Amino acid sequence: MKFVFTDRKVEVSDELKSYAQKKFEKLDRYFNKDATAHLTFSVQRGRHVVEATVNQGGMFFRAVENTGDMYASIDGTVGMIERQIRKNKTRLEKKLRVGAFEREVPDLGPAIEEIGKYNIVRRKRFDVKPMSVEDAILQMELLGHQFFFFKNYDNNDRCAVVYVRNDGGYGLIESE
Repeated sequence: MKFVFTDRKVEVSDELKSYAQKKFEKLDRYFNKDATAHLTFSVQRGRHVVEATVNQGGMFFRAVENTGDMYASIDGTVGMIERQIRKNKTRLEKKLRVGAFEREVPDLGPAIEEIGKYNIVRRKRFDVKPMSVEDAILQMELLGHQFFFFKNYDNNDRCAVVYVRNDGGYGLIESE
């Protein structure tokens, strides 16, 4: 696993980075060697925040932990990602490293751009990959988002959005 560390409003020691790397390497059994972990350390209102995003071949796993101690925040993010993987074990077995379950155990920064009277406070860019609706729902759940934009593999790679409905179900919006 490759690591990318980002510090926001805090100086992170090499000791803390090596601790985070050691903890996240426990997740190596789930991922191939091409996986990348983006770790962002920050302090907000006196609380230590660790944001972790692990990317493997277009599949993203994301966790944020906010505690009084940076080490506890690191432990919490590792635990959250591992729980996400275990919760979705049956659906993820084909996408993760072979044998991952045999033994159980880039932010672009805020950019403000005015368009008329509306303010765009953040802009993200990412590759849109063709996938099935079920894979898109799984990816949305893993990221903890309310919606997910993708190309619908089942419908000639047309752009589509899946979202969580207020009644607990899922919705699908597709382009014509």
